[in-house]
Amino acid sequence: MQHQNPRGSGRPTPRRPLRLALAGATAGLAAFGAVAVSGTAGAASTLGASAAASGRYYGAAVAAYKLSDSVYSGILDREFTMVTPENEMKWDATEPSQGSFSYGSADQIVNHAVAAGQRIRGHALAWHSQQPGWAQNLSGSALRQAMVNHITNVAGHYRGKIYAWDVVNEAFADGSSGARRDSNLQRTGNDWIEVAFRTARAADPNAKLCYNDYNTDGVNAKSTAVYNMVVDFKARGVPIDCVGFQSHLNSASPLPGDYQANLQRFANLGVEVQITELDIAGSGTAQANDFAAVTRACLAVARCAGITVWGIRDTDSWRASSTPLLFDGNGNKKAAYTAVLDALNAAGPTTPPTTTPPTTTPPTTPPTTPPTTPPGGAGCSASVSLNQWNGGFVATVRVTAGSSALSGWAVSLALPSGASVVNTWNAQASGSSGTVRFSNVSYNGSVGAGGSTEFGFQGTGTGPSGSATCSAS
Repeated sequence: MQHQNPRGSGRPTPRRPLRLALAGATAGLAAFGAVAVSGTAGAASTLGASAAASGRYYGAAVAAYKLSDSVYSGILDREFTMVTPENEMKWDATEPSQGSFSYGSADQIVNHAVAAGQRIRGHALAWHSQQPGWAQNLSGSALRQAMVNHITNVAGHYRGKIYAWDVVNEAFADGSSGARRDSNLQRTGNDWIEVAFRTARAADPNAKLCYNDYNTDGVNAKSTAVYNMVVDFKARGVPIDCVGFQSHLNSASPLPGDYQANLQRFANLGVEVQITELDIAGSGTAQANDFAAVTRACLAVARCAGITVWGIRDTDSWRASSTPLLFDGNGNKKAAYTAVLDALNAAGPTTPPTTTPPTTTPPTTPPTTPPTTPPGGAGCSASVSLNQWNGGFVATVRVTAGSSALSGWAVSLALPSGASVVNTWNAQASGSSGTVRFSNVSYNGSVGAGGSTEFGFQGTGTGPSGSATCSAS
């Protein structure tokens, strides 16, 4: 979506009216309930550290020109473990002239995040808005080729550095039709989203590939259209790993009572769900309760990987007048901050999903290896959840520490004859067929006693049906 002016004026420049809302949503809190936990995490004092205790991230959208503000960057580095460039990776910023790429501001954010030990969400490769003028003047095959070239170059430039890309942003129309948005990209052909995802996979094969949209927070015509697209992509082997729910909330409409259920139905398809652009208009206790409710909803869904708030201080927000963030203009923690931190600290490692798989194809299956309790001694255990369709599968593996903390781990898993791993995230794979060994990457090797972390992989053929073996390293 259009957020603050990337040129540094600091003025909100929305191109469409505010959507979704929440200030009066406290009535829906009971729908989210308490989070089921399989352990007790020690209370952490920052958002990122507390989210990490349940295997999740807590992130913020940032602007490059604000990184020189010591209060801004201080909060960023202290509190957040995921960073999203607010405007700096969009088409108009990265390819202002056709074929001429400019990465200075985006590189500044990426370099800052890497130095601070934070991961990066890339936002966004293909979108009908914030296109450079030259792209707006193209159509048909010329625009399609320009999109492919843009994705190839931008995703390729950051290859290996991005946790997840918002490959396509806001491609569905508002309202009850469930139709695609009419845009210059849509007019290049209905397969443009598929082409964008396949291009992104080729350019940055280890990044998670997300579809991102607004007004999809509850079960409605728009979110169901996105859901059906994910089902179709999974059935045909189109690479899609995650769905982003923007969750820009305000007083015009309350938080949907089926917010958590909506996240869960997407998670049941085998994709990761991410809350990508959270801000909640309001103040005081009502706002704090609403932030806590959204947090608990994510914690209750095992495949909800984390939450990103769209800005740091209220004054940094694209809609600053509605004070929608966790820190006030002076950088002080608000009641909403405390509510989020308390909700995160109340949760330990969450249990794997138990919701009955959807009846639409491709069929999903329950975990092939029943979740296990942490071993009584040192070491670790692993459980596998499998989403499978004709010719392919996605496996999500949860690694759980025993009575001692882990500084590293490895999981071995035997694949059936003819099966092969084609993509892995949050782990390093040794081999692609037969018995494959997965080991931790730099940011998820440390797991507290009784805590857990997850990794996943995509494969061709039939998914594994045997048990996974975990060893501490």
